[in-house]
Amino acid sequence: MSEPSLYEVAGVAGGMAGDVRGDVRSKSEVRAAVARARPDVVIHLAAQPLVRRGISKPVETFTINVTGTAKVLEALRAEAEPRAVVVVTSDKCYRNDGGGTPFGEDDPLGGDDPYSASKAAQEHVAAAFRAFGLPLATVRAGNVIGGGDWAPERLVPDCMRAALAGEPFLVRTPDAVRPWQHALCALDGYLTVAERLLAGDRAPATAWNFGPDEEDERPVRWLAERVAKRWPGGLEVREAPPEEAPGEAPALRLDCSRARAELGWTPRWDLARGLDATVSWYVGYRSGADMHAETLRQIAAFQQGEA
Repeated sequence: MSEPSLYEVAGVAGGMAGDVRGDVRSKSEVRAAVARARPDVVIHLAAQPLVRRGISKPVETFTINVTGTAKVLEALRAEAEPRAVVVVTSDKCYRNDGGGTPFGEDDPLGGDDPYSASKAAQEHVAAAFRAFGLPLATVRAGNVIGGGDWAPERLVPDCMRAALAGEPFLVRTPDAVRPWQHALCALDGYLTVAERLLAGDRAPATAWNFGPDEEDERPVRWLAERVAKRWPGGLEVREAPPEEAPGEAPALRLDCSRARAELGWTPRWDLARGLDATVSWYVGYRSGADMHAETLRQIAAFQQGEA
């Protein structure tokens, strides 16, 4: 868990019936938790989610993302009869040559860094357990933004840390193009898949892309500058030295036509609205606002389709 974390800042535990801590790398802990809960719906998000940490800690990344997923799915197979399982992987799971062609769900998987490779492997693990009969979908989101993200070495959190500290923001790989969207857009897609599976529809037990419309696929520099303009008083954006860049693919785009055609899913917020909500959340945090209430307000606005 990051420090600070959205879970703590927004008081998430206050709205939960239980809070069980464990390690997905521990077969016994995972199996015991599943046996106690016997869940109908499982959304597996536990991960090492950072590209740069994967480079510095590759073994940790693979054991959490790959074998951790296998242990969760094996526990579900042995100890429960779930009606819907959604495994969250990543848009980085594709074999990316950097050419910028949008990836569809049936395109080859791969990965030239440990994080991306672990997400491709996670997809293979999920497919193998789907063959055992689990009602299991995998979901691959574009780059998500949103209030409460404090992950290190990620664009918007790094930008907000600089803003809160009154320091310039150093942007890495400024020309890399990514499919940006607010986290609630991706979560809306995940829940749509889970609801369909829960209703007994096995058609969604496959892989799904959830990403923005084409016009919201933007370079890193573009996004950083828009975040900086929305920050009260502005924020200075500088380009980081080349040696600090992690060597990521120059372009990543997603073909999300399957989700639009078969699930009726579209992103409710465009990138401009997502940026407004994201920066507004951090401004509220800086001012000492009730972030539990602010987070719920943004979720309600999203559900109601408000701008």
